[in-house]
Order: sequence, then C-alpha cells, then structure tokens
Amino acid sequence: MQGSEIVVNEVNFVRKCIATDTSQYDLWGKLVCTNFKISFITDDPMPLQKFHYKNLLLGEHDVPLTCIEQIVTVNDTKRKQKVLGPNQKLKFNPTELIIYCKDFRIVRFRFDEAGPESAKKVCLAIAHYSQPTDLQLLFAFEYVGEIYHNPAKKVNGIDPGGGGSGIGSASGQQTPLFETYSDWDREIKRTGASEWRVCSVNEGYMISTCLPEYFVVPSSLADQDLKLYSYSFIGRRMPLWSWNHPNGSALVRMANIKDVLQQRRIDQRICNAITRSHPLRSDVYKSDLDKCLPNIQEIQAAHTKLKQLCVNEPFEETEEKWLSSLENTRWLEYIRSFLKHSAELVYMMECKHVSVVLQEEEGRDLSCLAASLIQVMLDPYFRTIVGFQSLIQKEWVMAGYQFLDRCNHLKRSDKESPLFLMFLDCVWQLLEQYPAAFEFSEMYLTILYDSARISLFGTFLFNCPHQRVKESTEFAISKNIQLGDEKGLKFPCVWDWSLQFTSRDRLLFHNPWYIGKSAPCVQNGAVKTFKRSKKNYSSTLRGVPPALKNGIISEQEFLPRRNSLILKLKPDFLQQTESQSNSMEQYFRDWFAKPVDLHGVILPHLSGTQIKLWKLCYFRWVPEAQINHGGFITAFHKVSLLADEVDMLNRNLRQYKSNSSLQGSCSELDQSRMYFRANSLNDTSEAPDFLSSSFPFSPVGNLCRRSILGTPLSKFLSGAKIWLSTETLANED
Repeated sequence: MQGSEIVVNEVNFVRKCIATDTSQYDLWGKLVCTNFKISFITDDPMPLQKFHYKNLLLGEHDVPLTCIEQIVTVNDTKRKQKVLGPNQKLKFNPTELIIYCKDFRIVRFRFDEAGPESAKKVCLAIAHYSQPTDLQLLFAFEYVGEIYHNPAKKVNGIDPGGGGSGIGSASGQQTPLFETYSDWDREIKRTGASEWRVCSVNEGYMISTCLPEYFVVPSSLADQDLKLYSYSFIGRRMPLWSWNHPNGSALVRMANIKDVLQQRRIDQRICNAITRSHPLRSDVYKSDLDKCLPNIQEIQAAHTKLKQLCVNEPFEETEEKWLSSLENTRWLEYIRSFLKHSAELVYMMECKHVSVVLQEEEGRDLSCLAASLIQVMLDPYFRTIVGFQSLIQKEWVMAGYQFLDRCNHLKRSDKESPLFLMFLDCVWQLLEQYPAAFEFSEMYLTILYDSARISLFGTFLFNCPHQRVKESTEFAISKNIQLGDEKGLKFPCVWDWSLQFTSRDRLLFHNPWYIGKSAPCVQNGAVKTFKRSKKNYSSTLRGVPPALKNGIISEQEFLPRRNSLILKLKPDFLQQTESQSNSMEQYFRDWFAKPVDLHGVILPHLSGTQIKLWKLCYFRWVPEAQINHGGFITAFHKVSLLADEVDMLNRNLRQYKSNSSLQGSCSELDQSRMYFRANSLNDTSEAPDFLSSSFPFSPVGNLCRRSILGTPLSKFLSGAKIWLSTETLANED
C-alpha cells in the first residue's frame, strides 16, 4: 500500500469469477476497498496465465478507483439488481458485484460464502469512494499531504520530486514540464523561432486562469497589447505559439474572439504580428477546427459505440457483422479526419511556407489534438520518448486541456470525451505505418492511456495548471501544510515511470524497429532505403488554397475533389476551379514517390484498409480475441532479438577498438535497450510460451458474459447515465 492509503472496508471468502461457463478456475480471497483502489487478495495463482505485466502501484487484481465506470450489485435469489451511486442505500444483500471499468474491463465477484452484511458494506464503500463529490477527495491529495507531513514516505520508496524527472529514454534525459520560463526559452531555441519570445504577462494567472503562466508570443506584440487584446478572447485565451518550422512558419493556437465589433481589427493585428515573425514575412493560414472536425459530443458517441462493439456479449455472435458494425461506430472515420486535416496543415507549413493558426471556440480541445499531430508529423524529436512526453506537457497539460472533465474523474461531468485517447490512437496509426520512425512502442502508448486513470499522478488530474495551484493551495491550508515559495503542492509526475515499473519492465516501452539518426539500416553492405509505393497516392489529400486575401488564407478556400479525403466543409467550395488543387496534389504525389525520410516529415496513409483498429488497446481484455503465440508481439519479439544482437555486436566492436578492460565491457553489455535479449540464457529464437496478442496484458478473469444473471451490459454500453430501468429500480424492494 502507498503512503496515506487506508483500508476502508473488506470482506473475506469472496470468489473472483475467471470463466463464465465454469467455476473450476475461480479464485478465493479477500476483496478490499481502499481510498485508492479495489484489491482482490488471494494466495491462489491465476489459472491459464503464465505472464503478467506488473505495475508497482497496482496488484494483479487491482482496479484504481478513478478507472471504475459503474458498479452493479445483484441478488440472485430475489432477482434484484442495482446500479450503486455515492451515498445510496442498498436494500438487499448482494450475492454478486460487477465492476465496469473505463479501460473496457469487466470484473465480477461472488459473495456466496461471504457474510451478507460485510458484502453489502464493501459494495457501498466502493461506490462511495469511486465517486467523490469533490476534487480534493481524490487520492493524490491525501498522498501528497502525507508526503509533506512525513517526507520519509515515498512512492515505492522513491522520492517523486513533484516534477517528473525519472527515466524517459535510454539516455535518462528529463522531460521538460513547461512550468518555467526556461523550458519555453529552450524550446524557442531548439526550433529556431528567433522572432518569438517567452511572455510572462500571465504570471500568477493574472490574465487568464486557463493559460499557463508562461507562453510564447510574437516579439512584435508588447505585453500591454496582449493585456488589452485578452479581454476580447473567450476565456481570455490569447494566441499561443506551439512550434516553428525550420523555414520560419509558425504553428499557433487561438480561441475565438467574442467581441464582434473588435473581431476584425484584433484578428488582423494578431495575424500581422505572426507575419512579421516569419523571416520571409509569409502569410498566415487560419483553420477553423470547429467547422471541419468532429466535436467532442460526436467523439464521445463514437467511443461509446466502440466500447459496445469491443466488449459486447456474446462476442462470437457479432463476428459476421463486425466490420460493418465497426464502421458504424465512426471511430475510425474520426481518426481519419484528424489525420487528414493535420496532413493538410503540414502541407501549408512545409510546402507553402505559411504560418498556421488553429482556431477553436475555447482553444483547448480539438486544437490540442491537431497541434500535437502536426508536430509529430513534422518534427522527429516528438517521435522520441522524451520528445513525445514534452509534447503532451506543452500542448495538453499546460495548454489547459480539461482532463478532469474530459476523463470524468469525479463521475459527474456531462463534458466527458476521449480526445486524449483519440490522439494516442492517431499516433498509433502513424506508428503502425512508420514503425522505424518512433522510439516508443504501442505498449508505451497503451500504458500511457492507462496512467491517465491512476489518481496518484497530478499530470492528468486537472483542467488547467491554475486549478492545480488553486485546489492544492486550499488543501494545504486546510491541512496546515507550509508551502513556502512553492506554487501549490507538487504531485508525482506520470513521466517518472520508475514509480510504476521496474527498469526491466520499462524496456518494453522501446520500439525495436526504431532507427536513430546514428543508426542507419544496413542490408547486404548497403544502406537500405524505405520506399513508398506510388499507388499509395490515391490515399493522400487533395486541394489547394487559392489567392491570398489581406495576407490571410481562409479555411473556406479549400477545394475538395471527387474521391478526395478532404472534409466537405461548405457547398460553395465546389465552385472553385479544379486547377487550384494542383499544388497540394503535386506535393503529396512527390512526397509519396520518394523514399521515406525517417527523420523528416511523415504523412499518413488514409485509405480504408490503412486506418486500423488499435487491437492491443481495445481487445486486450477479450478472451475470445486473444491469439496465443500470435499477434503483433511475435514480430516484436523476433525484431527485439535481432536489434539486441546488433547492439551487442556494436558494443563489442567499440570495446575492441577502445581496448578497454574486460570488466568495463561486461557492464556495457548488460545495458540492453531491449526487453527480449539475444544474450540471455532464457531467450531463444523461439517465442516464449507466455506471448499472446494481448501481451503484456492478460484478459483472464476480466470479462463477464451474458450468462451472468442480472448484468445490464447492453444498457451500460448504450451510454445511458442510469442503465437500469425505472421498473427495475422500483422493484428492488
């Protein structure tokens, strides 16, 4: 247990159901509810399972409270069932408890041999603590408060430091958090944005509570002008610089201007300042994301349908119509929309040399996703582990993405939407298409998604940095914690992966296909190039902006063509001439005809067969979908062995050339970056017996089926707030 974690309630002689058609594999043990998680403690080994990826914070059978979607209690004898909310009464003794999780897991417990009152109390405790009424009741606050009162208590014996240093890559490089002036200044210098400056006008959150204290603006904009302009933007969210292209084009995010009378004047002043920040004084292209991308409600509806499809029961009955059902969820359609639109904007910056402004009503939802994807496609730094983590810090955490509301940590938000998951899915699509371009693996992306559901970390807990400071300061005052010069409490950072995983297990984050700049791929003595097929051009983008107006290219000037993947925004687009699409068409034709530069721009393939379902993330808990000794992991294993063998040969070669001591050689040889090692006595060319398509996760015991009495699965998957009918609730007495 972690510091400040307390047992709230527990019950003995509980049976965890492993299979739905037999009880012979069920486990007996104790069900425990703490203020951090629910745990099932057993001495029995998990049947049918030979491997389990161990999280240092969570046991094999643990579920974080913030990962719980809904709690259902069932009484077989009385044929009653109830969805438990906080502070609700339970008028029958439950014989069964079913936990629906946000990561698509469904866990089932039986109380046949347990004391009826004890079973009822533990169910009520889980319902109460998994649905807190206030942000400060989340476990992270109690944990950090205990650390401040008793510094000797640490996460797994490690000092979290409140900043998230930790090992992010093989080099041990720290992830910049962009909480300080210096982090932003270093990013300006890294991207060569010489005409931009770090602005401290929002220090102390004096201008906007949903912006970071420090951000980057054009050097030609004075602080006084920014203060004046801020009143005209929704949420006072002034334009935020995200990134600079080597050709001088900038990527900027901006909220809508609410002052209609001042809109044109302020808009022109901002665009002129961005133009002056370009070395060639190139024009500005504005993209209205609200008009050309799905909104958060549509994304949430697609996610609900996807959950229904991936967890639906019985799985085998949906097989014949599965592909059409997947299409009907529209999840992959929305993935394609984000990838496509981001690639269009890559064209504008890369080929047209114009700065791009992402405009959105509040500038803190769709623009987080679009800005991040553009940078992943353009900048190879963001395809490394540390770079990717810094990107999330910069474009999501510090830019005010509302993690608290969108992840629905308090279970009472009507603004829930899985935008962050959709971003990770889009990145996975690129990783799938260009595996050698990314330092991280799909296991890393999946575990990162899971980490957003662990309430110990402050990274994904708040709607904005100001909320973290405000809420933690209030909590510190109530607990008599002396903050000194600190701006709020310092929560553990998710980027310190040593808090969750051993150094050995963290090696699974590394992608064996990745080719670093100093590691060209050599085949038969020659450098191998990675060619694109010209026939892939049909899956690229078409359309080109026409003449400029007042130095600004409008989103409305795009021209879609027949069979194009460009979103059709307005009917009057079709009135544009066909010749206006030639520039963009030629750019994508040329790009896909050349060898892939793994350290340059990468663009997505967008045809129907090339946008895929992220099986590891969505299918890992479905036993019927698991392929023993199969799936992507088998290739991952083989390539890991080859990559490790190449690394080992390179180390031996360096050792031979440097004539170092044998002792130094041995220590270097132990520093493998691969989880599967060629030099290990336990590793052979044969795949380990525990590998499956769900690796490193195990679906055993994490799913219930239709045969379970009283499971309101179909209503749960429909997305309703209360999944049991009024008649059922009325009959619970």
